[in-house]
Amino acid sequence: MAGQVRLGRPRNLPRRTVQPADIDLADIQGNVLRGYTFPSAAYLFLRIDDVDRARALLTRALPHVATAQSWQTAPTTAVQIAFTYSGLRALDVSEEILASFPDEFREGMAARAEHLGDRGPSAPEHWDAGLGTGEAHVLATVHGVDEEQLEQRLVELRGLGGEVRATAPVHEQRAQALPGGRDHFGFYDGIAQPAVAGSGVRPRPGDGQPDGAGGWRDVCTGEFLHGYVDEDGGLPAAPAAPFDRNGTFEVWRKLHMDVAAFRRYVSDRGRLYPGGPDLLAAKIVGRWRDGTPLERSPECPLPELAGDPDRINDFSFAADPAGLRCPAGAHIRRVNPRDAEGFFDARLTNRHRIIRRGRPYGPELPEGVTEDDGVERGLVFVCFNASIWRQFETIQALWIDDGDPFGLGADKDFLVGQPDGDGKMTIPGRPPFFLKPQPRFVTVRGGEYLYRPGLRALRWLAAGAGS
Repeated sequence: MAGQVRLGRPRNLPRRTVQPADIDLADIQGNVLRGYTFPSAAYLFLRIDDVDRARALLTRALPHVATAQSWQTAPTTAVQIAFTYSGLRALDVSEEILASFPDEFREGMAARAEHLGDRGPSAPEHWDAGLGTGEAHVLATVHGVDEEQLEQRLVELRGLGGEVRATAPVHEQRAQALPGGRDHFGFYDGIAQPAVAGSGVRPRPGDGQPDGAGGWRDVCTGEFLHGYVDEDGGLPAAPAAPFDRNGTFEVWRKLHMDVAAFRRYVSDRGRLYPGGPDLLAAKIVGRWRDGTPLERSPECPLPELAGDPDRINDFSFAADPAGLRCPAGAHIRRVNPRDAEGFFDARLTNRHRIIRRGRPYGPELPEGVTEDDGVERGLVFVCFNASIWRQFETIQALWIDDGDPFGLGADKDFLVGQPDGDGKMTIPGRPPFFLKPQPRFVTVRGGEYLYRPGLRALRWLAAGAGS
């Protein structure tokens, strides 16, 4: 079809074969290696008020914590548990073990807001209650087949903690998948996920890393889970035992999306753009709304491509250094440069992959409405990585909040970046088209850095953290 581009052999990438890791799936919490299809989700942040009673509560909750093992029959709900640094301290984890966690985790997301670009309306002083204050000790994530089953499990978690005065809720966020797997801006989401070696999940072309021979290979397990070999061929830096294997760092962010503002901007500026509003929106994101990548079809969306799991993510940026198909500043190119060359060393981008497991929250803004209705809606962004600093913070601070690595100066990600009044996006062409100044489409409502331990470590915490 016109405009399609097939993946060519990336240059300067060594050929490499990654052997599947012998992963202990029964010790890994669910939803890290396998994405859930449950439509409903809830995120319950709890404060620990009594450590002994909280340990007893954790013991009672352990049978409900889902693992990474495949299911013969899917449960009606799945529970996962993660802890902030203050939460591990509240559970009397020893100072020696606490000191083994990296600085960014111990400092917390709020303390690193300036580095992340969370300024202005996104600064921590404007965050939702209970987030970024140190009050949140535990995050219980619950997925459910429907709202009724989800609420039943939440009532148990809230009620058990309150009855014995072990824990108290400090923040709760509900989330619900939108029709067609789209986000609130109207784009098919969750397409590009790393294929993890040994996970047992069938990889799709484009999910892994370029293999240097025109194809793709799995990403090393240690990029996401502690205790396994990473892309450098060694074990990633990890906290001390029992957190040194099968655990991962979890990044949780609540992102408000101004859907009306996005629709107005695309409509207004799209009248001036030669390709019209739909192409302008695709240039900002890097995909058409149905998920068709611009690299494969820069002229129009292709439903047959978007509906094919083996083609929707099978593309490369190496043959488009000027960004004539997909701009260098497009959202998907900034958060996952793949094998793009020029300002990037393509051999290094594979050290900055993350597993995304977020969900939209809030009701859809009716189609065609371009005025804000005052209803809160957006995305609960969740990702897993072995290193918050090397993975999430590199993407957020250096690729989203700064355009210099892409040769774009100080220009931020035009879709999700936090504008500072004079940002812009350049859409290459003859002549190029400029979007400026940069509006605000996304505002951070809060967030936390957490650690999601393996099941053995959870049992150790429930038993008294070594005391």
